[in-house]
Amino acid sequence: MRTARAVSAGGLVLAEPSPAAPVVLIARVSSAGAHQWTLPKGQQEEGESLEQTALREVREETGLDARILSPLDTIDYWFVWAPEQTRYHKFVHHYLMLATGGDLAGHDDEVTEARWFEPGEAAEAMTFANERRLLALAGERLAGQEFAAGP
Repeated sequence: MRTARAVSAGGLVLAEPSPAAPVVLIARVSSAGAHQWTLPKGQQEEGESLEQTALREVREETGLDARILSPLDTIDYWFVWAPEQTRYHKFVHHYLMLATGGDLAGHDDEVTEARWFEPGEAAEAMTFANERRLLALAGERLAGQEFAAGP
């Protein structure tokens, strides 16, 4: 079995720059058929910066335009992709973002639903603990900072 590295990026998208602001989660069906609520993210394409990847993936998976407020954190994990007989070390770079336009109905077909959640509801709905940690981290950072609401 070979080993490879995979890089993705995405965002925690806020309705406004506040720790109490609603956040967007997307729903997908896992390969095992489970319904999962997660943050929007996806694989970096050739020639893209991490920031460009994050903004593109948010647009594709949520239907929203957004701007980056700041880097948030990077999650890494290992997984095996059996069809390729490859063990991947995946790095997902997350950014704190502010929604600037668009429509949740415009998400792509990979996503079954995109929806706004209050932070407490989002924490309960999120499938993965490492993403719940990012939500808490975003709240801590927002509590002590002011971000401009304009584009």
